[in-house]
Amino acid sequence: MRIIIVGGGIGGLALANGLTRTAHDVVVVERDHDLAATPGYHITLRSAAQAALRELVSSESFDLLLDAASDGARRGADAIFDDQGTERGAFDIDPDVGIDVDRVTLRLLLAEAVSGELLRGRVGVAATADRDGAMVELDDGEVLRGDLVVAADGVGSRIAAMLAGRPTSTPTGLIGVSGRTVATALDVEERTRLGARSSLATGADATALYVGFHDPIGHAVQGRPTPLISATQEATYIWGAMLAEDGRGATLRGLGGAALRDATVSALRAAGWGDVPLRALLATEVDGVAAFRFNAAATEAPELAPWAAGRITAIGDAVHATPPTAGMGAGIAIEDAADLVGALAGDTNPEARLEPVHARMRERGAAAIQRAMFGVDMILRTRSTPEDSIAKT
Repeated sequence: MRIIIVGGGIGGLALANGLTRTAHDVVVVERDHDLAATPGYHITLRSAAQAALRELVSSESFDLLLDAASDGARRGADAIFDDQGTERGAFDIDPDVGIDVDRVTLRLLLAEAVSGELLRGRVGVAATADRDGAMVELDDGEVLRGDLVVAADGVGSRIAAMLAGRPTSTPTGLIGVSGRTVATALDVEERTRLGARSSLATGADATALYVGFHDPIGHAVQGRPTPLISATQEATYIWGAMLAEDGRGATLRGLGGAALRDATVSALRAAGWGDVPLRALLATEVDGVAAFRFNAAATEAPELAPWAAGRITAIGDAVHATPPTAGMGAGIAIEDAADLVGALAGDTNPEARLEPVHARMRERGAAAIQRAMFGVDMILRTRSTPEDSIAKT
């Protein structure tokens, strides 16, 4: 079969790997010219996502991934801080801690292993199907034809929205700002406070700060060799600030670099945050600081992928947009891809085999979104009353 994948993120490229390894002809359409210029930093792959990825990529590619990964089992229990930097408790340890890997590293590994066409700087804007196959129209007017079209182009996918008859996700009310700070940029006192673990601090007025430790050398998976391919080459803290989109986060989208970092620090201070939890932000590598909106799909499975199985479908965030508060979005997109590759392994009537894939995707996506929205709702519940907001400004 000739399969056109719209979107070259983690899910789309994982799907392309699995399809090319099972002898399908694949074309990937990706809006980015530079695949390394991708937002976000490390992602967690739990056991199900790792098992799915093993099915999709070669053993050599999976070994390279492990070489670049950080072992989640070597982190301490996740900590809870207040907005002054004082530790207030710990989260229960998740037995399925998985491995952490740079998003850029994983994306480039997957792209390198794709043997089909990878069309960069192109956008799929519409798709149609007939009895003979499916077509994708690109933003420059070119039309690609194949047997199946899969939208893997994430939040705001035009093709998934066309299938659903509506947008497949909506804003949650939070804006995220992410960055990375090498551990050596912090003093010993701050490195001791943060530790080799992840932490979450919450403050007033719908503000929060996640800080996660990532060290593919010191916390190498099974003692594997130095990860020369990894985007992270030393112990690093990945941070993500969260602010209300209609409040202190309103002015952050559209900014970048030092201006975005400084505006984020100012917004947190205005919400009452002390200096201690802001140290990682102030020492960050400003070139990589980025702001993004938290979107989420419906939390009930029947509302996800509400289309009949056919020659046009979708996977990943195009179907079940998941806020990063659960750390599961990339992993379940990989699981979607593995399910779809398995369904297309036969030679006849692929449409009949897609509905079970959709059913599993709905259940998987709904569970992840529910988990992620618990964190979003917890942060939004700290919104100040109008009187409190006035008093702080």
